[in-house]
Formats: sequence, structure tokens, C-alpha cells
Amino acid sequence: MTVLPDDGLTLAAEFPDATHEQWQRLVEGVLRKSGKDVSGAAAEEALATALDDGLVASPLYTARDSAPDAGYPGFAPYVRGSRPVGGWDVRQRHERPEPARTNEALLADLENGVTSVWLAVGGTGIAVTGLAQALDGVYLDLAPVVLDAGDETGAAARELLRLYDERGVARDAARGNLGADPLGLAARTGRPADTDTAVELAGLCHEEYPGLRALTVDALPYHEAGASAAQELGVSLATGVASLRTLTAAGLTVEAACRQLEFRYAATADQFLTVAKLRAARRLWARVAEVSGAGAGDAGAQRQHAVTSSVMMTRRDPYVNMLRTTIACLGAGVGGADAVTVLPFDHELGLPDAFARRIARNTSSILLEESHLGRVADPAGGSWYVERLTDELAHRAWAFFQELERAGGQEEALRSGLIGDRIAATWQERKRRLAKRREPVTGVSEFPHLAEKPVEREPAPEAPRHDGGLPRVRRDEDYEALRARSDAHLADTGARPRVFLAALGPASAHTARVAFASNLFQAGGVEPVHDPVTVDAATAADAFARSGASVACLCSSDALYEEHAEEVAKALRAAGAQQVFLAGRPGEHPGVDAYVFAGCDAVSVLSSVLDRMGVTP
Repeated sequence: MTVLPDDGLTLAAEFPDATHEQWQRLVEGVLRKSGKDVSGAAAEEALATALDDGLVASPLYTARDSAPDAGYPGFAPYVRGSRPVGGWDVRQRHERPEPARTNEALLADLENGVTSVWLAVGGTGIAVTGLAQALDGVYLDLAPVVLDAGDETGAAARELLRLYDERGVARDAARGNLGADPLGLAARTGRPADTDTAVELAGLCHEEYPGLRALTVDALPYHEAGASAAQELGVSLATGVASLRTLTAAGLTVEAACRQLEFRYAATADQFLTVAKLRAARRLWARVAEVSGAGAGDAGAQRQHAVTSSVMMTRRDPYVNMLRTTIACLGAGVGGADAVTVLPFDHELGLPDAFARRIARNTSSILLEESHLGRVADPAGGSWYVERLTDELAHRAWAFFQELERAGGQEEALRSGLIGDRIAATWQERKRRLAKRREPVTGVSEFPHLAEKPVEREPAPEAPRHDGGLPRVRRDEDYEALRARSDAHLADTGARPRVFLAALGPASAHTARVAFASNLFQAGGVEPVHDPVTVDAATAADAFARSGASVACLCSSDALYEEHAEEVAKALRAAGAQQVFLAGRPGEHPGVDAYVFAGCDAVSVLSSVLDRMGVTP
């Protein structure tokens, strides 16, 4: 009887290791079958994916894709986490303006897994005078409170500190963040930054509230304007450096100033980029703290608050947002965020209901308690892809940070329009990918559901407009405008605009392109009519007349197009079709007005279709 070695894993150990070159040859064979005759490194490059900031995701990573030593969790440069163990603070946001209803929701959250609260105060949130009622029954020595009060930060902070004293909370037991963010407010409003309140609060926290931070370095205004991951990191570094300069000028040491800052980043459904972004952010800030003269302690350990991205949230098919926020939360947790806020799936529809808040908080609970993500520090550490992506992203972000510093720092870069221009250029490029469905949005640009019953929510108070501030963008905005036109047409006429899908030949010839065309036209709110299953020149006119459509799209194989497209298009024209499309690459087909194909500008095509149909914006 053969006795296995202790590890029991030597089965097939006598076979030689596969080489990178052997893998490349296998890739070459696969690509040749798809019509691409490339070899060697070119074959590997053909499978690479271009990311923002000039980054490229390769199809294979090996030990040769090296990155600097990431160290250990809890130690500089903190790539692997600012703490020696995993897990995160489950932080829920509340922005309902009524103090009593906020209190009800807040207590429900704290009783069911939430460990800190993030309150919108002033403006469209609760009034400063309502803070006491909103926090009634909350054990302020157990539940950290984070404020987001904008122009009213000073008043809100003083009211919270008064509540600590009134309710007997020891000053060294207070936890949370007072939310002063003068540069973030300047980015949102376009007004000059007023740092006096931030300096006053930082000094007070340093002297009397050792567990309370005064400032937030909020990168969300830039992410929500369309910034890339590297741009988001770059502006956060520039903002952090500006804050250090302001606080040290007011008398705080570098170490004390660092301990007054908490950084806020967006977490997206691109889980690997989210993981890499948070790891890179800690590495970069540790370098800033070191160069600024922070000592050998943990002052350079960046405290991070990750928030699931509002840019990725959709208003159509909003339940898909649960999946997006789950992946984003996973990325934030694996990336080492200290606190994570999962926005409710109905966040973009108005004020969230109790069900949406429950799902949001339970997202973290499942990942922590059932998936055990908090049991391991830096779960992605050692992954060649994650380590390489972290390193490359850190270098891109550092380059953008240096550009902002050369321009005079964060405030001057905002005032001059440098930041706005750079972010706008990035967003325009992304909009082109979205329009061409190179970046798919499930339920919106891909697999839309026209018969979906709208999810109704209580409207959120409308935020004031600031002409000088950065804009807020959404991935679904162009498609949402098209769908709104379709909805208005439905309300006015009782029917959606329609397109007749003229399928030629057997199902095996037309099914793929029928599915493609149906998917594309529904993304713009145009209802496809595919009845009968197949038509020819003799039956197309009658079928089109019965469809109630005003435009048609031919769907079949290239071979059948060559034989029948012209005569069927002619029949459709005779039956009154205003426009005839063909699903396939552009070619020479008399009678066909336009072509729809993978990579076409879907937004432009759909907008022109609605214009042709008389569906007004």
C-alpha cells in the first residue's frame, strides 16, 4: 500500500510545470478560431482590458508581475490595512428632514446591526435644532455619530457636543466625526473655502475629545462628478495636504493634524478596482505623512470611510442596485475600509423606505457574519492582479496629485477649473463608452424591462443648485432621458413608440440579431414587435401594418440579407415605414436607412428614432 506524503498533494507532481509561452500558444489557437491571427505577446494583449487612467487589466498575472512589498496589516505603509485585524464599522446614512422619523429609522438601524450613524444636518437634512430629537434614545457613548452639515457644520458640531455634555457622555468616550470639509463644500458649491470652523473644531477635538475627529476629506464630490479612481485619489491627497497645512499653521503638530482627518471614498461594483483604490490610498497617505514629518507612530494610518457609489445606481430596474451595492460593499471590506455605508437600493428614487434600509444594513451583516470577511485581514493580499493594480493605480494617482500641487494646491486647482476640466474630460470619455454600451448597465442599456412597474418613493427634498460647483452625474442619465420621453408618449397616447422586427428566414438565422435589436431598442423605451416570427417580401407589409410601429428593423444572417434585404425593405417602405434599420455591420443594402450593431452609438441611434417618431423630449 502506498503511503502519501504528509501534504497529500503530490498527485501529478511528476508532470512538468506549464510555461507562459505554452499558455500563449493556447491563446493563439483560440483567437485564430475567432478570426484573429496574432502570436506571442500580441495574443495576450488582444485579451487585455483597457481601464480608466491608462491602466490595463491583463488576462493573466503571474509571479513576474511584481509590486512593492505591501508589509503587514497595521504597519506602514498600511497597504494591507490600517488595523491588524479585519471587519468594519457598519455606518448608515440618514437624510430625512423630520427629526421624529429620522429617530425612528435611526433606532431601528442601531437595534439591527448598524454600529454608527451618518446624519445629514441643515440644508435638506434635519435642522440643527432637531438634532436632539433625532438622537433621542441613542447611547452616544456607544454609537459614533458622523455629521454632514455643509454650511452649518459649526452649529451642528456645537449642538452635538452640547448633547454629549447634557447626556453625561465622558469627553474621552465620544466617537465619530464632526464633518468639517471646507474644500469639499467648495467643490460642491463653487464658493471659496472657509477653514476657520474646521481649525476651531480640530483644536477643540485635539484638546478635549481624543476619540472624535473634526475633519472629513471627502472624495465623493469628485467621484460624483465623474472622476476616475486615480483622480479621486489624487484630489483626496491634495485635500489632505491642504488640511495638514491649515491645521499645522494653526498650531497643531503633524501627528495631531493627521489624527483629525477621516477620508471618504466611493466603492463601486468594480470590486477589484475598489479593493486596489483603498489599498493604494493608504499607501499614498502614509507617504504624505512620512514626508510631512509625522513620527514613527500610527499617525500616517489613514482612516477610511467607504460609501457605495451613487453614480452606479439606476432609477430603472432599481432592485439590481442591491447586487451592485453588495459587490461594492464586498470590495470596500476586502479593501480594508474602516467604515462602510451601503446606500439603499432606492436611493436615487427619493427617501428610502424601511425595507430598503434593512436590505442596506443587512448587506454588511451578511458579509461580516455569514461570509466571514472580517475574520481575515487583507483577504486580497498576495493576489498578483490586486497587488499590481494597487501599485499602478498608486502611481497614476500620485502623478495627478503632483499636477494639482504644481498648480498651487487643491483650492487653487478648484478655483482655476483645472480639476473640473480634468474630470469633465474623463466623464465625456466614459459617456461615449456608455452610449456605445461598451460599459453595460444592467436593466438600463442591457436587458431593460419596459413593462416594469415603477418603484414609487417619497420625494427627497430638492438640494439647492450651485452653478459654480462640480456637477453630479449618473451612468444611466442618457438612457433615463430617452426612457422619460417614452413614458411621456405612453401617458399621452396610451402606447409606447414601437419598432417592427422583420425577422428573415428560420429562427436559427435570426434569433441572435432579434435579441440584440430588441435589447437595444428597449433601452430607449421603444417597444419591439416581433410578430410573426418570420416574414418575407410577400408578408412583411401586412405584418408591419398590424404592428402599430412606424419604423422597422431587419434581423437575419448576412447571407439572407444579401438575398432578401432589398425586397423586404422595399415592402416595408411601401407599407409606410418611416425608417428601416438593419441589425448588422454597415453594408450596401438598398432601402436600408441605418445599421445597428455591437459598438454603435446606441444613445444617438435611439434619440434619432424618437425624433423621427415625433416623441418629443
